Amino acid sequence: MVCKFEDIMKLAKTKEPKVLSVAVAQDIDVLISVKMAIEEGIIKAILVGDKEEILKIAKQIDFNVEDVEIIDEKDKVEACNIAVKKVTDKEADMVMKGIIDTAVILKAVLNKEANLRTGRVLSHVGVMDIPGYERVLLISDAAMNIEPDLMTKKQIIDNSVIVARSIGIDEPKVAMLCAKEKVNPKMQATVDAKELEEMNKRGEIHNCIVGGPLALDNAVSVEAANHKKIDSPVAGKADILIVPSIEAGNVLYKSLVFLANAKAAGVLVGAKVPIVVTSRADTEISKINSIALAMLMTSK
Repeated sequence: MVCKFEDIMKLAKTKEPKVLSVAVAQDIDVLISVKMAIEEGIIKAILVGDKEEILKIAKQIDFNVEDVEIIDEKDKVEACNIAVKKVTDKEADMVMKGIIDTAVILKAVLNKEANLRTGRVLSHVGVMDIPGYERVLLISDAAMNIEPDLMTKKQIIDNSVIVARSIGIDEPKVAMLCAKEKVNPKMQATVDAKELEEMNKRGEIHNCIVGGPLALDNAVSVEAANHKKIDSPVAGKADILIVPSIEAGNVLYKSLVFLANAKAAGVLVGAKVPIVVTSRADTEISKINSIALAMLMTSK
């Protein structure tokens, strides 16, 4: 069982280091996380951005970049294009957003010339290490898809399962979160949840067990599930929480971080390579956890 981010880092250290291409790298938290990841031996890095600023910050944080490739590009849009091209040209295995808007890096990733599209939905998968909770929890989608329909939710599940399996959860239990545990035709999330559970039973959703609709308490607490007499292999044992909308996901994710002191990591999944897209409010610890997560997704 993956209980803490320390378990994820230990697993990452058993793999060959991967190359991370960082777009617009002149940010202190980003560079601290890259430095830490290099020191942990899990990545090599290519830094694209304002070289003068990168070197200034590197000196400030005692980051020896002598063996790090730095590409000087002051234009932020072009820096994103260059960073992504490194992945396209197979000189890097994954890409990370530096101090740039997410929309700009995504435009570079989704450019047809980048050849990183798969036809799948792009979705954000967060991994949470919550004090007092026995294992990590995956949450999706708290950042990309605003109000996903049934088939988009299926792809969000598929993307989440890829992340779960990369960290050693071979058959994750997926809870479709709703406000109640019974199907209500007036609540589309409950209808979708039941249909996704049935799709899983029919073999249309693979490598996981889907259960729903489930309220949050019944998804993560065996006692709560037993109290309500919910008969589901997912109830109380969920590894992945699929939220009904971006608002629900965003509130849940940030509540865990800011009120429950959870450690977080996150990646965008659905392209040919994982994309490390963290918030400017995220700490360097969150960023290195995200790097480790992306690194494991590229490891076979």
